[in-house]
Amino acid sequence: MKASTSRLLLALLTSWAILAAAFVVTSWILSGMDVAGGFWGYLWVSALFGIVNAILGTILRILTLPLNLLTLGLFSVVVNAILLSVTDALSSHLEIDEFFWTAIWAALILAVVSVVLELLVRILLWHEPRYTASLDSHP
Repeated sequence: MKASTSRLLLALLTSWAILAAAFVVTSWILSGMDVAGGFWGYLWVSALFGIVNAILGTILRILTLPLNLLTLGLFSVVVNAILLSVTDALSSHLEIDEFFWTAIWAALILAVVSVVLELLVRILLWHEPRYTASLDSHP
């Protein structure tokens, strides 16, 4: 396997794990959202949400681009709530009580937790030493 392929696979698996951890934190914070099945349930829900997000999310983001521009990107929270509701409908492991409040809050919390976890992983695990070029070094 090429180094670029293995690095891409590692990045994909890391993103999947971060999303699963974000689902753990979101279901812990938000009482109206529940993920059943333990560790494997969180992995399944995060994989399914990733697939729904990649396929349906792309289509919804293109269709709602004018609304997203008008609301300065805030409508993307509604799109993510819709994607969470679709994931809820497709899986017996995810349960969201109400679309409007629970799914909206879940989308917000999931986004914030995902960003924070991604930053932590980048800082702690993927941090590569920075090299500064000296004045007398030549390429």
